[in-house]
This record gives sequence, structure tokens and C-alpha cells, in this order.
Amino acid sequence: MWNQLSDEDRLFAEVTRKWVDRECPKDWCRVLESREHEFPHKLWDKLVAFGAHGIGIAEEYDGQGGSIITQALFAREFSRTAAGLSWVWGVTSFSGSKTLKFCGSDSQKKEFLPKIARGELKTAMSFTEAGGGTDLLGGMKTSAVKADGGWILNGEKIWSTGADVADYLLVMARTEKNVARRSDGISLFFVPRHSEGITISPLPKLGMRAMSSCTVVMDQVFVSDDLLLGEPGRGWYQSTKTLNNERLINAATCLGMLDGVLEDATEYMSNRTAFGKPIGQFQALQHYLADIAMWQKQGELMLFHTARLQADEQPSAVESGMVKIICSEYANRAADLGIQILGGMGYSAETDMQRYWRDSRLLRLGPISNEMARNMIAESYGMPRSF
Repeated sequence: MWNQLSDEDRLFAEVTRKWVDRECPKDWCRVLESREHEFPHKLWDKLVAFGAHGIGIAEEYDGQGGSIITQALFAREFSRTAAGLSWVWGVTSFSGSKTLKFCGSDSQKKEFLPKIARGELKTAMSFTEAGGGTDLLGGMKTSAVKADGGWILNGEKIWSTGADVADYLLVMARTEKNVARRSDGISLFFVPRHSEGITISPLPKLGMRAMSSCTVVMDQVFVSDDLLLGEPGRGWYQSTKTLNNERLINAATCLGMLDGVLEDATEYMSNRTAFGKPIGQFQALQHYLADIAMWQKQGELMLFHTARLQADEQPSAVESGMVKIICSEYANRAADLGIQILGGMGYSAETDMQRYWRDSRLLRLGPISNEMARNMIAESYGMPRSF
């Protein structure tokens, strides 16, 4: 990987790794994650101090600049210890800064991007419909009707991560009913969370417990015209500009977890003894470790190949889907083997293997299921549409 990076990116990765080890050690992140529905504000503040929220935001908006490669490097290093808690950074990075970059007007960028870069504003993504899941367009029931000076939103969203602490919700809603294609007539809104008519309820879940995923009910919620992102009715097409970025950061997050698994498995096998010898001497466990190491290298090569395509603005939709699948599945398989290597301690909440397994399991489902991503890859090779 290193020979593919610029000197600046190598330095950034080294500085980030040192910061992560010093400020976000695994044992601290493990305690934070165990506090269900208790947003880790101290972790957010550490990210603010490091300037993490400004990564990928242009300097003219008070950001640190940097390319998708810089973002992937940060996501990987941070996830090595934070695992799924890395979405404390990732949710606002995607639903706020990326969407505003691709869809926002100049005035919207000037108003919101500096606040995001400084860590003064949190956002959450409210796209998924309660009855829709992956079939976002087919299940779209949330509507927005034009009113004097704005729009009236009604509907329900689900799995909106961080909605309970966000300042703004990125909401997708149908603004036109009679359309030629169901992807037409969709609009994007940047909705203040405290707007009258919004009710937010956290959902219990297996992993990433401190980062609440929520239902968001909107009942006659007024949103002013200046909070419509992009063109009305073109929201779906505008949002697709961010998808490759999201899938790559998802992959980098999973690769970071895989790094953490490999670290912990190597340390445990080197120090744990059984039957009078280090367990690292047992052939079966050596094979497990070798598999994990090979998965890591495969994921790394694919990640930075795809990141380079994106940085150079080359077509990368297929590669972005591939790397999302590869890294999420390898990370989950590696964490499962990691639990097996640690035995009972791998299942214990006192170690991190169970945390890597729980968090990586979710990322096989979202932001797009691996099955749906495989369908899209097959289509790129001339197969008929399957959905």
C-alpha cells in the first residue's frame, strides 16, 4: 500500500495512527460502545480537536482538504480501535459534507460546511423507509408537498443513525407522484432536527450500541425553500453522486476492523499458552492467522486501487461495489476466526473480537446489501436486471 501513497498521505496515515493509539485506545472505545443510546460526546470532541470533521472539506470552507484517499486512510486507522464507533465521524462526513459538496448551492455550502468542519454541526441520514429497506424507491412513502415559502413533509424513516443527536437530518422524500420512472420526482431536504412535528425514537440493536439508530416520524413538518438541496424532483440522481464515496469509506471502515482483528489475534497467539506451549505454535491457529492476513492484503489492494480511481475521477461504480463486499465479508469472517482463536475470551465483552464481529456484521447489510451489490456487478457484465 505504502508505495501507492504520496509523501503527504503517508505522513497523514502515520500521524493519524499515533493519534488513534494515544487518544482512542481499544479499551476506552470498548467501554464507550457498551453504553447503549449514550452518544460518545468525548469521542466527538477528540475528533474535533484532531480536525477530523474537516477531512475532505475544502480549505475555503475551513476544512483540511484532502482527497478520498485521505478519507479512506483516516477511516481505516480510526476503525482499527473504534470499530463501528467510527461512524461518529462517518455519518456527518457522508450525510453532511459529501451531500452538500455534490448537491448544495454555494450559499448552503458557505453556511453549513464550515460548521461541519469545525465540529459545530452534526447530521444524520434519513433515507430508509420502514417498509422499503433496500428497495428505497419502491418503498418511498415519505412525501413533501409545496407550501408557501417551503414544503410540508410527512412520513416515517428508519435506521437513521445519529438522528437523536443530529442538528440536521438529510431527508429524501417524494415531491411528485405522477412520474415516468420511480426515480423521478424525488427531492432532498436538509431538515432541522428540532422542527415541530418530528419524533425520534432509538432502536435497540446488536452492535454500535452507543450510536443510536432511530425511527424518524415526520408529521406536517415545515421545511423552508432554502433547505431544499439541489433541484426539486432530481434528488435521487443527485444522491447517486455520493454512493461510490460511501461504499469506499464503508470498505475502509471494515478494513480497519480487520486490522484490529489481526493485531489482537497475533498478540493473543504470541502470549497465551496451553498444553505447555504458546498457542501460536498450533497449526490450526496458524492457518486461521494466515487467512486473516491474506484477507487483509486483498482488501487493502482493492481499497487503494478503487480510491485511486475515485481520486482521479475515473469510473469506479463496479469497483466500489466490489471493495465494499470484499472488505465487509473478510472483516466479518476474520472477526469470527478471531473469536475462535481467543476461545472463551473472544466471546467475552472484556475483549474486542466480539465488538469487531458485531459491527462488521452490520456493514454486510448496509448501506447496500452485499447481495444487491453483487446484482449490480453482474449487470455490469451484461446480465439482465434482477430487481
